[in-house]
Amino acid sequence: MKYDIGDIKLAAEGKFRIEWASRQMPVLKLIQERFSKEKPFKGMRISGCLHITSETANLAYALKAGGADLVLCASNPLSTQDDVAASLVKSGFPMFCIKGEDNKTYYSHIMAALDHKPQLTIDDGADLVSTIHQERTGLLRDVIGGTEETTTGVIRLKNMARAKKLKYPVIAVNDAKTKHFFDNHYGTGQSTIDGITRATNILWSGNVVVVAGYGYCGRGVARRAHGMGARVIVCEIDPISALEAAMDGFQVMPLMHAAALGDVFITLTGNRHVIDRAHFARMKNGAILANSGHFNVEINIPALERMATAKRRTRRLVDEYELAGGKRIYLLGEGRLINLAAAEGHPASVMDMSFANQALGLEYLVKNKGRLKPDVYPVPLETDNEVGLLKLKSMDIVIDKLTREQQKYLGSWEEGT
Repeated sequence: MKYDIGDIKLAAEGKFRIEWASRQMPVLKLIQERFSKEKPFKGMRISGCLHITSETANLAYALKAGGADLVLCASNPLSTQDDVAASLVKSGFPMFCIKGEDNKTYYSHIMAALDHKPQLTIDDGADLVSTIHQERTGLLRDVIGGTEETTTGVIRLKNMARAKKLKYPVIAVNDAKTKHFFDNHYGTGQSTIDGITRATNILWSGNVVVVAGYGYCGRGVARRAHGMGARVIVCEIDPISALEAAMDGFQVMPLMHAAALGDVFITLTGNRHVIDRAHFARMKNGAILANSGHFNVEINIPALERMATAKRRTRRLVDEYELAGGKRIYLLGEGRLINLAAAEGHPASVMDMSFANQALGLEYLVKNKGRLKPDVYPVPLETDNEVGLLKLKSMDIVIDKLTREQQKYLGSWEEGT
């Protein structure tokens, strides 16, 4: 078995971490039990490009129980938990991921995962799918379909579909209600604050936090920063999202105005150079910059490098940039996903639903082999509802059902007052 990981000696520690996460992932466990009996992926090759965490490990075990021949690589150079990777190698999974790997190694690992000649792909950010379509086109004839975990990846895939470049169907797991309502909102909200706290040990109370982007991720971060006692400013380009932020009680203004006021800046937009040279010039001495979008392009790091007269690492994952006049700006986690670079990512209980959608999405693709044209598809509503009901069951929550009279009323148009 081929693999390239940080340290195989960490396997025992990783095993405990995976077991801990498993206790908080009851939905995926139920799916794994069914998969072990039905074997929906028997003999199928799957390549996954995901954040290699304890939660991801439990998805891997569920797919393996379903008969899958699975290979995994990292979807971000700083998101790998090396002990988890080691434990998965010990369990028989070929792994290609090292925390802190450079870009050359990162893409060589994607290539290694594609050497598996996948029939199904699992992606988080669409780097795997993009690489197949640009550099490994010979593999496309074998691919049945794939799933995509995150907002950035779904945007890229929809752009590919519009340009008629996408050559196989992909399920947009991110767009499932049981994913973005919970993973993006509650998961990103908590884990982003956790990552920044671990990296800096700042006191949130009294600080001015600027949140760039008020999608589901931005909403979660803004509300949790507010709950920690921070004054929150939201910057948006979408009028409806900006209005919602204002109605939620946050101050809304252009980022150029907020640049002079913020103590901590957090980007969650999925776009490029959201914080740029002009913003750096207006920032206070001691401003902290963090990104919780998928790629490290939201903060214009090359521009910050050019502006700096000196640079040094002051804490693990904290780089200090000294600008002309002695002002210092602090960049966290090299501008990469701060919740995974500096912390452990989303809590297992919320990833339980996200990865349940991944597993069921892959099963749906197998069952519908040859019926789906190349495009980006939503998670089927019945699958979304199944995940929600399983999660409620695991929490010992029972909900109401419509009576026959109510079903008839909702399905009619004749009756009014």
